Amino acid sequence: MAKLTEANLVTYSPNLKVLDCTLRDGGLVNNFYFTDEFVKDLYNAAIKAGIDYMEFGYKASTDIFNESDFGKWKFCKDDDIRAIVGDNDTNLKISVMADVGRTNHKRDIINRADSPIDLIRVATYINTVPAAIEIIEDAKNKGYEVSCNIMAVSKVNNEDLMNGLKEIANSSVDVIYMVDSFGSYYPEQIAKLADQYVEIGDKYKKNIGIHAHNNQQLAFANTITSLRHGANFLDSTVSGMGRGAGNCFTESLLGFLRNPRYNLVPIMDFVQKHMLQLKKDGNVWGYDIPYLLTGVLNAHPSSAIRFIKENRTDYSKYYQELLDDTL
Repeated sequence: MAKLTEANLVTYSPNLKVLDCTLRDGGLVNNFYFTDEFVKDLYNAAIKAGIDYMEFGYKASTDIFNESDFGKWKFCKDDDIRAIVGDNDTNLKISVMADVGRTNHKRDIINRADSPIDLIRVATYINTVPAAIEIIEDAKNKGYEVSCNIMAVSKVNNEDLMNGLKEIANSSVDVIYMVDSFGSYYPEQIAKLADQYVEIGDKYKKNIGIHAHNNQQLAFANTITSLRHGANFLDSTVSGMGRGAGNCFTESLLGFLRNPRYNLVPIMDFVQKHMLQLKKDGNVWGYDIPYLLTGVLNAHPSSAIRFIKENRTDYSKYYQELLDDTL
């Protein structure tokens, strides 16, 4: 996709897609225990808002994860999705994520003709790209749109990243995602990364997406920077709900685009009805100093999540612990 100029940034673009992944990334906050009312209302709000894709959760394998430990959107069984969307006779497309090594794709991803799902999003690390391609080809052969999220790329040297990107680009994948897993990138870095992805995307005729995390309060900035540099699949979550520091706010993204295709009001109504209550119920996500520190040091946020759960406030000591771990 060509880069956008300031003049046409907020005008109609048929290639621009907004993908809301509140249930999937937000499910990491509450182990996917969303009520059916919440899910149905989010689905209807996404339709009214003109959002292009809604991600329901993971296609996790019940051979690996105990169903009693999670809500049903950890597993996204087709019948559970259909109970919410029916025949989904709308413009909104349904997506799920398949993690390499955590999905039984041959058994649990059925033929597209028999499923309410439109898009399979394959998540991989750079060292599992061959396994990701196997899932990509299987899903594509079953009739799905397919994307690939390469995670933790801030930890990957550029040569390995480019080699992995080319392998994926040579597959049947439709969209390749940049993923700032640790929220460590700055807009200037994202711009350079987007240029690399878009160059490969243009060569192999693939769309490019961005999935940003908000450790340094830059998820929104990095998302619109990626848009300016040619990414056209933009991930977001309502109220930024997601693991740790969370993600780019759907509210911010729709407000920025100011595009007649999108309508912010239904999302604000959903926030009023559901998201405020989620936080009152004790669900915790969003920017905090521990996440800032892991973002600055390009570290996994798991230790920051523990820090907050333990009600620690000794930030300087924690910073030294992170520094010691990076030496």
